[in-house]
Amino acid sequence: MRKLFFAALTYTVLGLLAGIYYRELTKAYDFTGDTQLSTLHTHLLALGMLAFLIVLALEKVFTLSASRWFRYFFWFYNAGLLITVALMTVHGTLTVVGSASGAAIAGIAGLGHIVITVGIAFLFACLYARLRHTESDTGAKKN
Repeated sequence: MRKLFFAALTYTVLGLLAGIYYRELTKAYDFTGDTQLSTLHTHLLALGMLAFLIVLALEKVFTLSASRWFRYFFWFYNAGLLITVALMTVHGTLTVVGSASGAAIAGIAGLGHIVITVGIAFLFACLYARLRHTESDTGAKKN
């Protein structure tokens, strides 16, 4: 549970720093257009902090970490999210400073999304395994 708490805390700090970075960089370059930096703050807070707080609550109820799938969820999800937000930062920064970003940046960001999706699949496998375990302990019917 500590691992989930510290992941949520880390994404909270990163999300707040991303908001400051966006504000200060666009102010320094007198930039007024659209950039991916404007959504970086929200991505980190929603997909990072909020997601891990929800998983923390699920851990408390279902002991998700007892599933063999939990560590796969944790590392794949984190890796995918970090890849995605890193490339959003690069792309957004290039936009603000007036440089073009290549197809490689979009491609790697797409890979980050795929890795997040794999992490979410592991989360559902983990949750399903723990639900089956809980039902077998209580003798509840399986639907």
